[in-house]
Amino acid sequence: MVNYTYLTQGGYDKLKAELDELKSTGRREAAHAISEARAQGDLSENAEYDAAKNAQGMLELKISELETILSNARVIDESQLDDSKVAILSNVTIQNLKTGKEMTYKLVSETEADAKLMKISVTSPIGHGLLGKEKGDVAEIQTPAGVMKFKVVNITIG
Repeated sequence: MVNYTYLTQGGYDKLKAELDELKSTGRREAAHAISEARAQGDLSENAEYDAAKNAQGMLELKISELETILSNARVIDESQLDDSKVAILSNVTIQNLKTGKEMTYKLVSETEADAKLMKISVTSPIGHGLLGKEKGDVAEIQTPAGVMKFKVVNITIG
């Protein structure tokens, strides 16, 4: 079964640029490090050579992961989204019913999630619990700290 990754155009472009950088500069630097380590002599006792080969393997793994994500990516046009229900790319203002504190999050894919920018993954407990809710709904969400109740105050797109 294919798991699609839903991305904004900006998120897709960022991952594509990272992949291109790893394929060009990253591979070139890895090959250079291996050749320098190889030039130092006996490969059976050359820790630098082993480290360079391991780094190359990690680079190729990262490239493979990015290629998989991009091949299964679906770019979402934000102008086509409905703001009546919480969905991926929604900006959701929620109120913690216990503390009264309001927070606004943007629901994004796992690859675009960034807590500092208030972007949470739709697969996170809060993101998943908010999906499909409408303005005024209360979401009861199981978190590591226990069940939390959030009221959906507002939903916008963009």
